[in-house]
Amino acid sequence: MSEFQQLVDAHYEALYRFAMSLSKNADTAADLVQGTFCIWAQKGHQLKERDKAKTWLFTTLHREFLSLARKAKRYSDEELTEEMAGRISSEDDDTERTMDGQRALELLGELDENFRAPLALFYLQQHSYKEIAEILDVPIGTVMSRISRAKEMLRRRMTSEPSTAPKNILQLQPEALKSNHG
Repeated sequence: MSEFQQLVDAHYEALYRFAMSLSKNADTAADLVQGTFCIWAQKGHQLKERDKAKTWLFTTLHREFLSLARKAKRYSDEELTEEMAGRISSEDDDTERTMDGQRALELLGELDENFRAPLALFYLQQHSYKEIAEILDVPIGTVMSRISRAKEMLRRRMTSEPSTAPKNILQLQPEALKSNHG
């Protein structure tokens, strides 16, 4: 098996999850991952420390996402609205069964990219603060601050929402429970 194939096998799934957390769109995420591996095929030989390949891939994917986001801003509001509408994933009609974890991921997707990326890298991809700092090209203190602030934003949003408990619970009247046998 080639080094390239080993790299793809080892990191594709994690890169895809990261791309999904950034783009919130399966097609865009797949394109970002594919683009990242294409760049690796062209420039990967320049990386002297092969044990840094994972960090290099995540950094490259993040930069590709930022580039894509900058290009999207150049479109008119109308085009951007259509693009964003296409990114909204369809939700299951049975919202009572939605788990808090799924809602947390949805809320994560609503955070600004500056907070979403470090939180996703830390919790979803299990990167260290140091690795995240390298991937995002920011100081480690910034990573720690952004993760802390993002967690607080998610916590506030989760606690401010009404419970996701089923809403079709029978409303019992205490009088109805009394026996008519008097």
